[in-house]
Amino acid sequence: MSAASDWRNSPAKRLQARLISTAGYRLIAVLGSTLRWRPDGLEHFDAILRSGRQPIMAFWHGRILPATYYFRRRGIVVITSENFDGEWIAGIIERFGYGTARGSTSRGGRKALLQLTRDMAAGKPAGFTIDGPRGPARVAQPGAVWLAKATGNPVLPFHLEASRHWTLKSWDRTQIPKPFATVAIAVGEPFTVPSDADDSAIEEARRSLEHRLHALETRARAMVSLT
Repeated sequence: MSAASDWRNSPAKRLQARLISTAGYRLIAVLGSTLRWRPDGLEHFDAILRSGRQPIMAFWHGRILPATYYFRRRGIVVITSENFDGEWIAGIIERFGYGTARGSTSRGGRKALLQLTRDMAAGKPAGFTIDGPRGPARVAQPGAVWLAKATGNPVLPFHLEASRHWTLKSWDRTQIPKPFATVAIAVGEPFTVPSDADDSAIEEARRSLEHRLHALETRARAMVSLT
């Protein structure tokens, strides 16, 4: 029996996941309501929707908290793992109006990408923490590029940076904005991946995405330095 299914057989663990997700949602909602936002480049998001396509949103795992709050209620579908942590995380983000495709780059990834392909065909955006779920930090994994090739939808990179924040000692150096901080959102230009892209083209697109996100991080840091 897999570790993912072990915890599901425990009523206590299922209850724990529900309690964590309820408390987590409330804390993020309260914190998010105090934040001020400084977006730049959001016209790219709107332009993709006007074109009849859906964005494949790509960002670093360490900015998942402010991204979850800012892009709430847009029907974005994201991959969450099938383990216990993935369950309570899914419970939080679903309360913010996200959809979930269960799996990860290490387990169930093909199933999750297939689900994302179906969701995008149904008119829903997708979201990727492209260095998740376990890193290495700020090294792009190819999932978003694969999805762009499969669906014809563009990848939309973005980065968030808070003017005042706590940084956790986790592998991704998770950033938690402090109450009433200003959060800059730097959104880059979207790019597409040809449907006939071979392994070399996929790798080139992956490297390009990584470079774009590093540049967007620099841009977002400069934006909050002006506050």
